[in-house]
Amino acid sequence: MPIRVRFPGDSPRIALDATYSIGDELSGVGLYSREILLGLAAAHPEARLEFYYRIHRFFGSLSLALPSNVRRRLVAEPLGPRWAALFHGLNQRLPRIPLRRAIVTFHDLFVMTGEYSTAEFRARFTEQAREAAGRADAIVAVSAFTKSQVVSLLGVDPAKVRVVHHGTRKLALPAGVRREQVILNVGAIQKRKNIARLVEAFETVDSAWKLVLAGASGYGAPEILERIERSRARERVSVVGYVSPSELANWYAKAMIFAFPSLDEGFGMPLLEAMAAEIPIVTSSRSALPEVAGDAALLVDPENTEALGAALRRLTQDSDLRRDLSHRGVAQARLFSWEKAVRETWDVYREVLGLG
Repeated sequence: MPIRVRFPGDSPRIALDATYSIGDELSGVGLYSREILLGLAAAHPEARLEFYYRIHRFFGSLSLALPSNVRRRLVAEPLGPRWAALFHGLNQRLPRIPLRRAIVTFHDLFVMTGEYSTAEFRARFTEQAREAAGRADAIVAVSAFTKSQVVSLLGVDPAKVRVVHHGTRKLALPAGVRREQVILNVGAIQKRKNIARLVEAFETVDSAWKLVLAGASGYGAPEILERIERSRARERVSVVGYVSPSELANWYAKAMIFAFPSLDEGFGMPLLEAMAAEIPIVTSSRSALPEVAGDAALLVDPENTEALGAALRRLTQDSDLRRDLSHRGVAQARLFSWEKAVRETWDVYREVLGLG
């Protein structure tokens, strides 16, 4: 049961940026936003919550039924939540208006460190990140790795940063679906996800296996798709694009191996989903991925294509290893829950508001 804090007297107004929770094809940030927003409202019916939407998403939010303790608001600078006791920016930015108290969540800072975006976007992102980190009374980082980035790249005092891990999304796997010789990857077709090397490594796997890439196109997709077209294993590679949660659950039920050799991740939600679905994992040995995977995955240098191929071949050939990693993965996924994330986020609110 969640711990419910009763505020003395009239409950203070707590405002959150709900902009990124709108839409049918949510990214990791969108899923995080939706879980935190609705989780807080459900766990703390005594709280006065305000969900703020930036103008390009505000009208899309009007069709949503919000919990009874939530009010819908518009962020249209210079208007906004200037009178709320606390404002929580859920995606690395704060509205440029005076705020009484502010918390901001940082997911990752790879836009600042890698060639994963345009120069214009990198400059805008960096400015927003520095401004938000400087104004926040506390920072939520989604992993210890992301905390290290916030401290080193933005010059933030480590004492100001709280690590609150993501939870595991509860996808209903269909009954009666048999495992197939499928290696699954879930994530955008983009440079940071290391898809081109994954395809090259997959070419060394026995021809009975298939590779399924589930995710929308992102930065660098044309070059990656061109590499896939040139692959000698092209007939065994399926690029299925963005899939709905039910379709994704079906792929998790079918796949025998999950491959996630991303170059950089602030967390890595698909790892939790795959572990919960009892799929053995090959993933990267850097960024936040070892923190999430624990001892429940084969870890490889994501830039070493030979090592990645060897790990894939090992898993395709060793059913005992697959079984062991799948058991470890289920236990590892249980360590991460959205209830825990909501509880720890609320603890940060209490701290910033001086409620002990």
